Amino acid sequence: MSRVLLVEDDESIAKNLCELLAAEGYQIRSVARQAQALEALATETFDLLLIDISLPDGNGFAVCTAAKKSADTAVMFLTASEDEASVVTGLDLGADDYITKPFRPMELLSRIKSVLRRSGKTQSVFEVGTVKIDTVRGTVHKDETELFLSALEYKILLVFLNNRGIVLTRQKLLEEIWDIAGEFVSDNTLTVYIKRIREKIEENPQEPQVIKTVRGFGYKMDA
Repeated sequence: MSRVLLVEDDESIAKNLCELLAAEGYQIRSVARQAQALEALATETFDLLLIDISLPDGNGFAVCTAAKKSADTAVMFLTASEDEASVVTGLDLGADDYITKPFRPMELLSRIKSVLRRSGKTQSVFEVGTVKIDTVRGTVHKDETELFLSALEYKILLVFLNNRGIVLTRQKLLEEIWDIAGEFVSDNTLTVYIKRIREKIEENPQEPQVIKTVRGFGYKMDA
């Protein structure tokens, strides 16, 4: 998954962003200072930078300039300012997008995915056995035949995809799908949805090979 450098000095915002992005499968490094960001850029490679324009020891413009000089890294600015001049300055320096704080989490995630797609920094088609998942088009195919999943079924499948190789407890799955369900999802309901997904994507739903049961722990999609 994509590597993201977050440059944000507000601890609460940084914590929430790290949790949000990690849940979507991004690898996050978080720093609070311009100097720390420049040091990270000098030693590591990132697919995307999320940069607050105002930093305690400088500003995000310097970080953006360094990122664009060292590599073709996508850049998004986070700003609490609606000052048009700051936005224009950032875009003129090569930033790919910006979003004004406070922002809506789902909008931010959508914009991040859009920026990464445009910059060619993200993989959009994934294959698990005979199942092919296209996260850009939002489609799922099995042996070249398109499958029709409900919004919640697709969300659950993406949760497994973003956590390939990791055992997910039932509680973790319930937490991940809470925002899209629109209503309370019980443990029994989760069992029904996983059963439905398996019936659609597995060669033999009675012996699942894509979404496996880890007895006593939960479920896992192999890496």
